[in-house]
Amino acid sequence: MKKILTTLALVLTTLCASAKGQNIPVFAWSGWGENTTEKSLTADFKTWKKHGVTGVCINAGMDTEKIRTAAKVAQKVGLEYHAWVPTMVQGGKPKSWYTVNRLGQSAYDDQAYVPYYTTLDPRNEDVKRFLVEKFEEIATIPGVDYVQLDYIRYADVILARGLWDKYGLNMNGEYAKADYCYCHDCVEAFKKQSGIDITKVCDPSKIKEWAQFRCDAVTALVNSISDAVHAKGKKISADVFPGPKSYAEWMVRQQWDRWNLDAVFPMNYNDFYMEPAAWVGKVTKEEAEAIKGKNTLLYSGIFICHDWRHKDKVVDPENSGLLPSEIAEAVESSMEAGANGISIFTPNDMTEEHWAELAKVLKKLQK
Repeated sequence: MKKILTTLALVLTTLCASAKGQNIPVFAWSGWGENTTEKSLTADFKTWKKHGVTGVCINAGMDTEKIRTAAKVAQKVGLEYHAWVPTMVQGGKPKSWYTVNRLGQSAYDDQAYVPYYTTLDPRNEDVKRFLVEKFEEIATIPGVDYVQLDYIRYADVILARGLWDKYGLNMNGEYAKADYCYCHDCVEAFKKQSGIDITKVCDPSKIKEWAQFRCDAVTALVNSISDAVHAKGKKISADVFPGPKSYAEWMVRQQWDRWNLDAVFPMNYNDFYMEPAAWVGKVTKEEAEAIKGKNTLLYSGIFICHDWRHKDKVVDPENSGLLPSEIAEAVESSMEAGANGISIFTPNDMTEEHWAELAKVLKKLQK
């Protein structure tokens, strides 16, 4: 009995010591650019690591050779590696794979908002098969710790408030051009399930079962991919909209609290929602509560303003983001709200002033 108590005391002491002084996970989201090489990745990863970055999420699409190279470099430098893959935005696939909006337009040749919104139908069996097989392949690459799903959703049926002016829209309701999917198979499947022919409904946005039908489609796809990745002995993460109730669910049909994930990266980009830095902690609290009791790590994603000295002249939220003076509030409030760490979009937008403020808050939190 004495031996058991001694062992327990030792374990508790170790846990308390590690919790008090442990490093806070800091991830960096970055893309594979035109001039990216193994050498440039090595230099970037080493620089970011010196600033406290512990893991990298690199968007090399589905290019397995680029993923292999980035994973190798990350492993060599000593960083956790997430193979960041835009999932539902794919070009060059059969037209039948793509979502169809309420106007009858296919995302194959008529996209909402921007040309790259060529969104696939998550219920399409060929799409499911293609994605599962591709992610299985990526999961077998040495050095890949996590497969990371991005754009794992429908197109934004309602854009974040900060983007309305950019696209000349007043989105006080669901935007028909971006309301997916009304393909024959989805319409018929929903009719069989609910008895409702959604094409005959005056305002489909009022039918809660129809919204849930699309949420369920994304959830089923994610969990199928998750099972496949786990079967290969790897973990899975996903980039998601904030919430999920407050934003993700009704904006892009993501009920990500129902997904079988090892880590989730909510994109808590306050400027997109015309909110102050304090909002980051507020929404992180909701996110932590949403996955309470699940074995899912939560990394609060923050958006950085590179040209921060002229932020007052920036009209487009996609060129906006946190000032150096707002870093501490966003990071500290995220951690106090229950996040396991943070993720930066993007490290290349971090100025010396941003890095300095990050270092200060990390030092404070890790004492």
